[in-house]
Amino acid sequence: MTFGGDSAGALPDFMSLWDFQHPESTEARFRLLLPAARDSADEDYLGQLLTQIARAQGLQRRFQEADGTLDQVKPFLRDDRPKLGVRYLLERGRVRNSAGKPSEADPFFREAWTLARRSGLDNLAIDAAHMVAIVTPPDTALAWNRRALDLAEKSEDVRARRWLGSLYNNLGWTHHDKGDHEEALRLFRKALEWRKEQGQPLEIRIAEWSVARVLRSLGRAEEGLEIQLRLAREGEADGEPDGFVYEELGECLATLGREREAQPWFVKAYEVLSKDPGLSASEPERLARLARLGGVDPGGR
Repeated sequence: MTFGGDSAGALPDFMSLWDFQHPESTEARFRLLLPAARDSADEDYLGQLLTQIARAQGLQRRFQEADGTLDQVKPFLRDDRPKLGVRYLLERGRVRNSAGKPSEADPFFREAWTLARRSGLDNLAIDAAHMVAIVTPPDTALAWNRRALDLAEKSEDVRARRWLGSLYNNLGWTHHDKGDHEEALRLFRKALEWRKEQGQPLEIRIAEWSVARVLRSLGRAEEGLEIQLRLAREGEADGEPDGFVYEELGECLATLGREREAQPWFVKAYEVLSKDPGLSASEPERLARLARLGGVDPGGR
């Protein structure tokens, strides 16, 4: 069996255990591997596993603990362990970005890119480039996303090519933020096509949401509304109500001058999204706006 995706041995591939929607349970699964990892004396594996525990902690906004976990990795860092070095740098950066400190995260991601490229680790190099794009202004982000996309399209590494859907999406949002909505729509449709080819249900819905969102920016709110209504029905049928879909339904209806119809959707959006601790910490103004548009008293929920 492989570990970390590409090395032979008895230890399991911890990356296959990731569930990014549920970092708490993912961390628990990783911790079950720790005794065997320590007993194996494989410091490279143990260090990489610890970086992913730190990533799971960061996603839970336990930033101090995440940094403490990464401190445990430092003794294992060596020049002949480049993958470990790249993962360490990526997670140091991600902790800072999640904590709302993108300027502190940027140098870690750039160093990770340099080390990954020098070591022929295309998959991790793309990860680093896309993170640089996340923490930098639109013009810089555009260049880094294109760099990542070029590498993904040319790489012979299957894992690197799996980034294509995300990169089309990221480039789409960069163009959207720059006001180039037609190019954003083209890229979102490419992302949707790629997700469908891969048969990824959750990612397909996200891609469809993005297409619908940019349609509103293009003045085609009726088309966006139709897509969002279908996504709302599908999510509820699967027992997965989506607050972002509800929010966008409200925005489409408000754009069309149908404020009375929009209000209940803003209420539903607030009820779902206000339970997200990450969003509450990072975008309190967004939640306050939803409450205002829905006529909700935040103190009464």
